[in-house]
Amino acid sequence: MSVNTHNTQDFRVFSLSIEFLTTLYGLFMVIWGISISLISGSSSITSMIPAFIGVPLAFIGFISMIKPTFRKALMHIAVVIGIIAFLGGLDFFRGMFNNYYAGLSKLMLLITGFVYVYFCVQSFIYVRRQKNLQSN
Repeated sequence: MSVNTHNTQDFRVFSLSIEFLTTLYGLFMVIWGISISLISGSSSITSMIPAFIGVPLAFIGFISMIKPTFRKALMHIAVVIGIIAFLGGLDFFRGMFNNYYAGLSKLMLLITGFVYVYFCVQSFIYVRRQKNLQSN
């Protein structure tokens, strides 16, 4: 592991660093996409959309943990992916109950995407405040 390049304390969510949370969220999305596809018996590639969003998130979170020098850029990319997940979940309101499993996946994307972006923004604010306190 590389040494932390900045002197700020890490932001924590449920005692987890935001990088580790990103990795867990990405893995959750991959498992969700595969599970929903298998449970519903769907042969459509769209049932794997959560997995397609989760793979880069898990990768970004993992790389951020082992290479802290890239953390800032990678976590900004991760929050953009989280916003995409949230926006994709908004499709839930278009056709709420046409397909139970698709609606469930969209609702999951909406809620978890929002919560993930919220935690990322809180992390950015926390780091900025820590840097401002250290500079004073």
